[in-house]
Amino acid sequence: MKNVYLVFKKELRSYFLSPIAYVVITIFLILGGYFFYNIFASFSMVSFEATQNPVLAKQYNLLNVTESVVRPLFGNMSIIMLLMMPMLTMRLLSEEKKSGTIELLLTYPVKDIEIILGKFFAAVVIFSVMIALTFPCFILLSVLGQPEWGVIISGYVGLLLMGTAFIAFGLCASSFTENQIIAAAVSFGGLLVFYMMGYSVNFAGPKLGGVLSYISFMPHLYNFAKGVVDTADIVFYLNFAAFCLFLTMRTLESKRWR
Repeated sequence: MKNVYLVFKKELRSYFLSPIAYVVITIFLILGGYFFYNIFASFSMVSFEATQNPVLAKQYNLLNVTESVVRPLFGNMSIIMLLMMPMLTMRLLSEEKKSGTIELLLTYPVKDIEIILGKFFAAVVIFSVMIALTFPCFILLSVLGQPEWGVIISGYVGLLLMGTAFIAFGLCASSFTENQIIAAAVSFGGLLVFYMMGYSVNFAGPKLGGVLSYISFMPHLYNFAKGVVDTADIVFYLNFAAFCLFLTMRTLESKRWR
């Protein structure tokens, strides 16, 4: 664990010594704030119209802030994560390869899994800070409305688990090449495939549709956004992350063999 901490500390310092963490967090917060404003403004407008019109009041009698603001916001935040996470992970191993420090790192008395976990946890910490900074949006929402805090907490758990899966996949993509742009492109393309796979369920057979629905990211996040914390969804994200970290370790081992 000491070696994991040393790699983690080094990687975390390198994030904040470069503009990557600041740029990614800033863009994420700007886009998240934009989506929050638009969703909440639309909800406020519809709610006001419903109070003025009895017909609309009956039509929107089930309208509530949790259903109309909280859940769509978590969905939009997952889309922003899909765009931002490749930028956060593209340099983790590809930069080491390009600068030649990967050979030096592999000669140290440090195991491959310790290198991988140190870098992985550093990215997870940056990501955790990133989504934690969106919490004031929900505080404001609680002042202006009455959201269900159980749904908000479960939604954050879902985002955190999805983010760890994204980071593990991005770390794996970064281990394949020394070019950061290629690593980001591979990471984004692969994550997009898993993200959009659930939309193909209706065009597939029952068995294939079930498989596509399970390996897609979004159906699992929808459950968290509904306030349902299912063990199956937690296991899916953790297994996905573990499998990507396993592939990353095998890639580093092949580097030692060469």
